[in-house]
Amino acid sequence: MSDALSFRPMTAADLDAVLKIEFAAFSHPWTRGIFEDSLKSYECWLMFQGSQQVGHGVIQVIAGEAHLLNITVKPESQGQGLGLALLEYLMDRARDRQAAECFLEVRESNTSAYRLYERYGFNEIGRRRGYYPAVGGREDALVMACSLVE
Repeated sequence: MSDALSFRPMTAADLDAVLKIEFAAFSHPWTRGIFEDSLKSYECWLMFQGSQQVGHGVIQVIAGEAHLLNITVKPESQGQGLGLALLEYLMDRARDRQAAECFLEVRESNTSAYRLYERYGFNEIGRRRGYYPAVGGREDALVMACSLVE
């Protein structure tokens, strides 16, 4: 990575750029409406490499518990450690808000994301059958959890 990473809160004005990355990265991306609702209720962050927007993430923190709702890195920027950098930033934000643990769901087929979460310290704790829409039906979500207490 030649350019330094930086982060800033997402705003409604960022949604066109966010959706461009989201739609490039996922077969079933979040919609504009989901992001608009998230901006009202959750912490939504952008990640930049130099001046280029390369990712975004959304976390919810309630009563000492965080939930990672979305983490996305631009497809052409993947494989450079940016996903881990974004995850670390979001988990630091959750700790700042006094979250003791974090939960997430990941598509069973998304092995690269699963490995990223495992590398950070998440463990699989359950499964939600048919949780995600998928080509030709539904796909299970693997539920993962990580302690944020050091």
